Amino acid sequence: MKLASLRGPGRDGTLVVVRRDGLAYAPAGAAFPTLQAALDDWERAEPALRRIADDIERSGAVVAPLAVEELAAPLPRAYEWIDGSAYIHHIELVRKARGAEPPETLATDPLVYQGGSGVLLGPTDDIVLRDEAWGLDFEAEVCAVLGDTPQGTRRDEAHRHIRLFLLANDVTLRNLVPAELAKGFGFFCSKPATAFSPFAITPDELGDALRDGRVHLRLRSNYKGELIGDPEAGPEMHFSFFDLIEHIARTRSFTAGTLLGSGTVSNRDPARGVSCLAEKRMLEILEHGAARTPFMKPGDTITIEMLSRSGESLFGRIAQRVVARGRAAHAGWTPRDGGPE
Repeated sequence: MKLASLRGPGRDGTLVVVRRDGLAYAPAGAAFPTLQAALDDWERAEPALRRIADDIERSGAVVAPLAVEELAAPLPRAYEWIDGSAYIHHIELVRKARGAEPPETLATDPLVYQGGSGVLLGPTDDIVLRDEAWGLDFEAEVCAVLGDTPQGTRRDEAHRHIRLFLLANDVTLRNLVPAELAKGFGFFCSKPATAFSPFAITPDELGDALRDGRVHLRLRSNYKGELIGDPEAGPEMHFSFFDLIEHIARTRSFTAGTLLGSGTVSNRDPARGVSCLAEKRMLEILEHGAARTPFMKPGDTITIEMLSRSGESLFGRIAQRVVARGRAAHAGWTPRDGGPE
């Protein structure tokens, strides 16, 4: 089952069920007007939404053509956005890039940070860059959407709490990171709004590509129209989604609608490319003594997509352009006449 959120009329968008080919949709209906409403009542919502999905595939439901530009993020705002860093190769490279040593617990204790979740970007929203000196970078990731997850959830129980999967572009301002982390209090200004894929899909859509809490498919990133990376998302994910859930639930519970990211997908094989510019720059430093690839600037484009083994675009495509000024979309919310700008 594929789900998406049309922009408006409120901040949380309008939930729709998407045909498997991603070209048409049917409304989810008044009982579940938003994805958050469905997640809050998943036991009742899931079978109702699956009936709509089945009707769409059998041409038994009235459908409308889908335009990706009309979509917000599946969750235009979320209660929490928690991002892990489950790929050790990525951690090693970006730490080298800023002259920092990896933590001693690199292989035993997951790294996570908590990002802003009140404004989440849709799949085609611009990335507004106010200052090129900040060092804008993309980060291609796989994410899970959680249902209610109690404190103390163990790894072997974690699968019960994953409702959906989606993709993310976890935008980072690299040149703000070192000074910010030097304060000893984590990322903040260096992590602007994250963008998400058009569709969130139920785990069964992944078939046997979903194993041990990992998605065993390639994640493709095209930067400025050229393929820059297509790493395997499964084998080198050191901490699985099950591990990440156990880690974050150690001391607290999480509500339905929590977003959990894998961190930047990264492979040691250089033939698989990169899922962020920081890795490419570090590899250039190791090979040539200096970085040759600049960070993103206005006019640059990035697309992120994951294909099934049969070539289907499972989550749709994140397709963003960097702009120098203007107002980024407000997480799929269209103000009503006379409402706030």
